[in-house]
Amino acid sequence: MAQGGDLGEYRPLTYFQLMEISLRELLVEKGVVTEQAIGDAVADMRARTPERGARVVARAWADPAFKARLLENGTRACEEYGVDVPGLRLVVVENTPAVHNVIVCTLCSCYPRMLLGIPPDWYKSGNYRSRVVREPRVVLAELGTRIPDSVRIRVHDSTADMRYLVLPMRPAGTEGWSEERLAALVTRDCMIGVALPRSA
Repeated sequence: MAQGGDLGEYRPLTYFQLMEISLRELLVEKGVVTEQAIGDAVADMRARTPERGARVVARAWADPAFKARLLENGTRACEEYGVDVPGLRLVVVENTPAVHNVIVCTLCSCYPRMLLGIPPDWYKSGNYRSRVVREPRVVLAELGTRIPDSVRIRVHDSTADMRYLVLPMRPAGTEGWSEERLAALVTRDCMIGVALPRSA
């Protein structure tokens, strides 16, 4: 039984919770995996936050050679930087004055978790997934980001074996800033392409 609510009442486990517990206990019993290994994997997943991606973006802003490598092969550049991208192709797309990039997964919610952590609920919603491919400018405006009509919007659809990350434009007036200070400007939504970094 699962505990729930403020009064300590219990509610039944869901089908998927029961399946997870059963499978985990069976794998441990058979010696395929240990409780420690499972705990370590869960802790690693919880440690994945957008700050990882923000540090990668800040490095690209500060280091033109790293930026070139990141745009050429996102997986290899991130691994060089110390962020594992296991079994995936990471494609980094750069925003420019002429092109703004937005990420979606129309089939489910494929997302660069190793760099951004857990995806937001709106990213997984059918509303976002269906509409952003048809009317991206409208969806971005609803999310508070207005892209001028002169800027082309490119929508990139993630897949099971390929993830995208947006490299936003570096804000004006940040010349000479440290990577740590630059990283503080980069939000999760900037790296999905639904927001823009601001220096003030």
